[in-house]
Amino acid sequence: MLRSLAVALSLTITVPVVAAQPEGPQRHLTGADLFGLEWASDPQISPDGRSIAYVRKSNDVMTDRAKSAIWLIDVASGQQTPLVTGAGSSRWSPDSKRLAYIGSPDGTAPQLYVRWMASGVSAKVTGLPDSPGAIAWSPDGNRIAYLVRVPGEGATLGKAPPKPEGAQWAPPLQVITDVTYRSDEEGYVQPGKSHIFIVSSDGGAPRQLSYGAYDDGGPLSWTPDGRSIVFSANRHEDWERNPNNSEVYALDVATGGITALTSRAGPDANPVVSPDGTRIAWLGFDDQFLGYQNAEIYVANRDGSGRRSLTASLDRSIDDVVWAGNGALLAKYDDHAGNKIVRIDLSGRMTTAVAALVPGGGIDRPYSGGSFSSTPSGSVAYTCGNEYRPADICVGNGRRLTRLNEDLLASKVLGKVSKLAVTAPDGRPIDAWLVLPPDADPAKRYPTFLEIHGGPFTAYGPFFSTDDQLYAAAGYAVLYANPRGSTSYGAEFANLIHHKYPGDDYGDLMAAVDAAIAGGHADGDNLFVTGGSGGGVLTAWTVGKTDRFKAAATQKPVIDWASFALTADNPAFFAKYWFGKMPWEDPQGYWARSPLSLVGNVKTPTLVIVGSEDYRTPVSEAEQYYAALQLRGVPTALVKVPGAGHGTIAARPSQSAAKAAAILAWFDRYRTK
Repeated sequence: MLRSLAVALSLTITVPVVAAQPEGPQRHLTGADLFGLEWASDPQISPDGRSIAYVRKSNDVMTDRAKSAIWLIDVASGQQTPLVTGAGSSRWSPDSKRLAYIGSPDGTAPQLYVRWMASGVSAKVTGLPDSPGAIAWSPDGNRIAYLVRVPGEGATLGKAPPKPEGAQWAPPLQVITDVTYRSDEEGYVQPGKSHIFIVSSDGGAPRQLSYGAYDDGGPLSWTPDGRSIVFSANRHEDWERNPNNSEVYALDVATGGITALTSRAGPDANPVVSPDGTRIAWLGFDDQFLGYQNAEIYVANRDGSGRRSLTASLDRSIDDVVWAGNGALLAKYDDHAGNKIVRIDLSGRMTTAVAALVPGGGIDRPYSGGSFSSTPSGSVAYTCGNEYRPADICVGNGRRLTRLNEDLLASKVLGKVSKLAVTAPDGRPIDAWLVLPPDADPAKRYPTFLEIHGGPFTAYGPFFSTDDQLYAAAGYAVLYANPRGSTSYGAEFANLIHHKYPGDDYGDLMAAVDAAIAGGHADGDNLFVTGGSGGGVLTAWTVGKTDRFKAAATQKPVIDWASFALTADNPAFFAKYWFGKMPWEDPQGYWARSPLSLVGNVKTPTLVIVGSEDYRTPVSEAEQYYAALQLRGVPTALVKVPGAGHGTIAARPSQSAAKAAAILAWFDRYRTK
């Protein structure tokens, strides 16, 4: 009976996003509310500190897609003005009088535009087949550098016979010779490489500066004399099989000559030139082939000599760095599940620049992250938020300039988010949070989700999450935690799962569940578990280890590490860093860490969810787990999200809401009260 129900459910699990019209206002968050939310990203403060251009995102109910627009904030008054629709990724000219941005007002390939702020007139500067990126103004404001893919010729083998005129033949053979031949969210890699161009800021013919069989990367940083552009790339002959070995290069704008400024084994990236042009700062580390490694700030003379680390003793990984004058830098890093922005002088002395938390760029789950920019004098604009609001824009030390969701969320009762003290089996403290249903009765226990983050080298924090609030609105408590392996707690904590993931992180998660039950809010007889990507791995691992959960939903999981290592979109990375050996060199080691090895133990009804275009944890991973559960007679269903990749499984709001509804429908089947 259970098996027949599972088969039927696999065909009929679609859930309407918008139900019948309610008789009055909905006090709790609903799936339809995802179309009303807005969030901010990429704040760019003008060099004179008077204005901030930022990307304002919202979900369009008619196209079922997120749309972006650039808005302008007057820093003094806080007044907002819409600038451009269908645009993002803006950068100010050195004199603050113009704004360069990437836009697509007509729906074609995004192009580079320049807006004259005084007149409000914009001009299209490029007309390219692909979208440019990493835009950077020259110091005199006369040129703009950018990256764009230069199409190449694909590999061929043999030759088809001549096609008669007017004949309709099948497409030609696709011959693949690259190590990494497909990418999540982009699909199969098209022939060609990304290179550096410059174009007049007034428009005109662009000039290609870099060439070769390598992808050049951003950001791009001009030297003050305008003669060189500093960038990062992996231009080694073995770049395909050693993707983690990029260097910092200087490009001569006049001749196109490229000089390597670094040469160590390991990534060197995100270079920025000091305002006086005497020094270069960048992020990197000496590669030890560990699963997790802290990115440090390095500073060197302009020619690459005198290299030294400013943050070797920090034990946190730097995400972004910019110069604040010639004698100091501003940097962002994740610390105990919340980003910090700090000022670091050239002796390595560190002081707090921004005390507020910086949330991640999405809204479906409570990841940390965010972005910032600064003026030459060190004024900072950044994304800010909390557990009850998506990202807004703040300036200075917490002055909020936008309140994008007050009209919608002020009328809603959201689930309360509280910090939960957890002690791991080995005595380590573990950060965790519990989201209670709206209007929760403090004396009542609630059915409880364990919601596990992905990565595994990422972190959740006290930030807004539509998934968690939708689950809470349905009457569930939601527990999320940062088990060992999570970032923001230092390299030692993250590498506790090095070459043994999943493993003891499972014990941390069970300790969090026990703490939630002991706290009096979680119903130990009504437990459920879900998670995506790395969280999908741990969900499948969990139901292979214990029967304490009533039901599970594993989202975009890895089920067999051997098949994953050879079909994921970066095969040169995962085996080398996460296992240390190739699958054929250690088949038993791969099998011992694969959730598929535990499928014979599974009794928990388990929903399997994956995007149909997922190339990170390929669809075959989810499908083989679903097939194994079916063959064992475990209640299951397979849900595919059409057109979605690994990173875009929640990108379209109707699908994000429907996915949450499907998980709730599955769990409601097995909820006992």
